[in-house]
Amino acid sequence: MAMRLRLPDDLGAKPAEHARREGPGKQELVIEAIRDSQDLVGLKADDVLAELMDSDAEILDYLK
Repeated sequence: MAMRLRLPDDLGAKPAEHARREGPGKQELVIEAIRDSQDLVGLKADDVLAELMDSDAEILDYLK
């Protein structure tokens, strides 16, 4: 599905800057952000916390 998206300057500047530094274009970064937000929409706070604790377990153990 084709879509034109006009971002305000404050939202468009960071993806453009990141794309220049890191490689993927603005479009890919915006698509990734939308996919990430869709994944998080249905999660409850406890689920998010459990996921973070699992993914960051090594760092959390180090900080203990």
